[in-house]
Amino acid sequence: MKNDVRRLRMARDLSQGQLALAMGVSRQTINSIETGRYTPSLPLAIALAGFFSQPVEEIFHADTTH
Repeated sequence: MKNDVRRLRMARDLSQGQLALAMGVSRQTINSIETGRYTPSLPLAIALAGFFSQPVEEIFHADTTH
């Protein structure tokens, strides 16, 4: 699943560690989400959307290429 977490995080001048702390997860989790290696749980996706004041579907995009 593609996402805009890195772009949104950088627009706020936050490190992965700072965002991880705000979300209650590890920096590695944020890195894995940003690189597409990990799809966050629904509660985490909703928390990220709330943090960035964006709808979930504006941040996370289904990867339709197979």
